[in-house]
Amino acid sequence: MFSTTLSKLRPSPIQVMAEQTRQAVRAGRSVVDMTLGEPDFPTPEHVGEAAVRAIAAGQTRYTPINGSVPLREAIVRKFQGHNGIPCTAADVTVGCGAKQVIYQAFLATLTPGDEVLIPAPYWASYADIVGMNGGVLRALETSPDTGYAAQPQALAAAITARTKWLVLNSPSNPSGTAYTAEQLLAFAEVVRRSHHRDFLILSDDIYEHILFDGTRFATLAEIAPDLRHRILTVNGVSKAYAMTGWRVGYACGPRALVEAMTKIQMQINSHTSSVSQAAAAAALDGPQDEVRRRCQVFQHRRDLLLERFAGIHGLRAPRPNGAFYLFPDVRAFLGRTAPDGRMISDDVVFASYLLDEGVAVVPGSGFGMPGFIRLSYATSDDRLHLAADRLAAALERLS
Repeated sequence: MFSTTLSKLRPSPIQVMAEQTRQAVRAGRSVVDMTLGEPDFPTPEHVGEAAVRAIAAGQTRYTPINGSVPLREAIVRKFQGHNGIPCTAADVTVGCGAKQVIYQAFLATLTPGDEVLIPAPYWASYADIVGMNGGVLRALETSPDTGYAAQPQALAAAITARTKWLVLNSPSNPSGTAYTAEQLLAFAEVVRRSHHRDFLILSDDIYEHILFDGTRFATLAEIAPDLRHRILTVNGVSKAYAMTGWRVGYACGPRALVEAMTKIQMQINSHTSSVSQAAAAAALDGPQDEVRRRCQVFQHRRDLLLERFAGIHGLRAPRPNGAFYLFPDVRAFLGRTAPDGRMISDDVVFASYLLDEGVAVVPGSGFGMPGFIRLSYATSDDRLHLAADRLAAALERLS
């Protein structure tokens, strides 16, 4: 009855844990939810006002498939002014979130057996989007010892004649790893020296504005202009502007690729909401002071949790320099026994045990790294302290 593609799909580990958390809350249990990658701030007021004005002005009809002209012009200003990436409105595409943009890029380019290189841990949806389109994900192994940063030599060893894409997500979901310009230049040099010169590079910059400790954002198309004809730079308004529900993602890149992606979108959903597009243009063109303030809040929350976790023996949480996640190594606790006699055999059971103890996290196996967990600190200080208290107590009870 159903396609073979559907049979290959797995439920999103993030959504699985989020739903289990909702069920626990509905049952009356107290749970600190650290599953979803969603800012806990409201959409900035001036962005909402722009949406209201768009409705009042009758901007509720179809837009061009690849985005309204005002939004694409705002995106061009953003790429040129903030990132130093030359582009025109014809080089830009807009979709219902960055996820749709990425999906369309892979659908437009992958043939069965093509390989996509992605550092692990990686955003869970990458794996399924690649698989749905006939590709094979090849993970570049990383270590908490290096802050989960992929190494140039690992990239060089992984490239083959079947390589179609390299995906770089910086700052990263789930690890918070942010690559410096120097690190990206090392990757660029590997790409230049490779005998296989026809693969593409996807730079997923959705967490661009959430950087800590004075880290300067860098993106590959900015620092390696000779490779721009192979780079699709993806971004969106969801994370920086707390606009997850507005569903606006965008990208710039090789025009032929952008045109192919637009052709696909024409047959899927035509375009994202015209009102959302007006709001996104206001976010990109408007004041950025609130974005910077919220970044400071996220950095404070990161530091709060790292300080609390430092006192928990066996819990290893590398210090991220971006996004709003921690990706602790919990392998020291696997093989232990919970008070109810349950064996903590893997990170999935570990996450289930923590949920029973009132803390909801996502198992790292869903991000390509079993034995780890991801937790989002996009919540209040009080909730973070409560989560740390419960986590410490739950781990202390393991024998």
